[in-house]
Amino acid sequence: MAAAAAPGGRAGGSGWTWRPVACDALLARAFHSSTELGGRFYLVGGLLAGGATAPSSDTVLFDPAGAQAVRLGAQGSAPRSHHDAAPVDGRWLCIVGGWDGSRRLAAVAALDTERGAWEEWKAAPGNCPPAGLSSHTCTRLSDRELLVAGREGGVRTQRRYGNIYALKLDPGARTYCYKEEGCRTSSRSGHSAALIQTPGPHPGHQLLLFGGCNSAEPEVAGQWSHGKIKEQPPVAPHLTEQLARLVSSGKGARQGPRGLRHHSCSVVGPFVVLFGGESLTRARDTICNDLYIYDTHRGLKRVGHRTCLWNDQLYLLGGFGEDGRTASPQGKQQELYKDFGPFLPYLECKVRGSKSDDIFKPSLDTKVVPFSNTVVYKF
Repeated sequence: MAAAAAPGGRAGGSGWTWRPVACDALLARAFHSSTELGGRFYLVGGLLAGGATAPSSDTVLFDPAGAQAVRLGAQGSAPRSHHDAAPVDGRWLCIVGGWDGSRRLAAVAALDTERGAWEEWKAAPGNCPPAGLSSHTCTRLSDRELLVAGREGGVRTQRRYGNIYALKLDPGARTYCYKEEGCRTSSRSGHSAALIQTPGPHPGHQLLLFGGCNSAEPEVAGQWSHGKIKEQPPVAPHLTEQLARLVSSGKGARQGPRGLRHHSCSVVGPFVVLFGGESLTRARDTICNDLYIYDTHRGLKRVGHRTCLWNDQLYLLGGFGEDGRTASPQGKQQELYKDFGPFLPYLECKVRGSKSDDIFKPSLDTKVVPFSNTVVYKF
């Protein structure tokens, strides 16, 4: 491990810190979903306290511009945690799977943000759903298709699974349809997924899975040639430039964090930023405060939280703290200093060559990072 900068400060003229932007009891939750839609974050469900088994049924709207949170009075919401969510057609917020307090679900519910009401979408003919989903990932490929990967087992069996499902959506008919893909991944749950563009002579997209099992390597869960994926990632030129400069100035390692789960993951241009989570390899102090690497500092440790990219900033919302039980009411915004140096960990994704087996490889800085333990955050 490299020497650490002081929490919230700088070392050798370089560093980064979390900058507080809001503190509201409505944000105190973990294992919720947090989705940006129309310049606002929708926080759905989650557990409001450690040890709780009954998830919340409320929906909270957080405005990052005004740093204000309000509870939506949307009718028809159901309790849910350990689910995932995706925006559809700029209007619906689709919730996929999750724990309702008694069982794991595979159903799809949608919040109509125009009407302010929840809808239970119906399964279409030919639907072949997975067993109940929780701690899975749901990645938006288009307004009509999501890709669901991994999950926990049933209530009695806690095995992880490596199934991949294509989830077709029909917003007009309010229906959904699962179809199991022919390929599988390593069994995992509590992982994260990143849909990234692959540059070079054969551009396209890849879906990478991180964590959720003991492996330290990311895994390719899907590949698409140029033009197959129409979605464009959010534009964050300032943040991307800073990360690129840090990548070029720092040292990296081929291997990522081993045994990490319930962390957060956000794509920033060609980079994937992972933060926090729970370590499967530790007997003590399992809740992490690392930005994709482990460090020895005690600081802003989070598990079951979410990060969202908006307006060239990365926001951190909710999660349980160091004890794994206390929900944080604080939101923060991540800030990078202008004088870059080796004290920022990162995950870089880039093509090493044009051969077909040259996939995106992680490059990790092994330096530790300062945090502030007080407050939604911004990157």
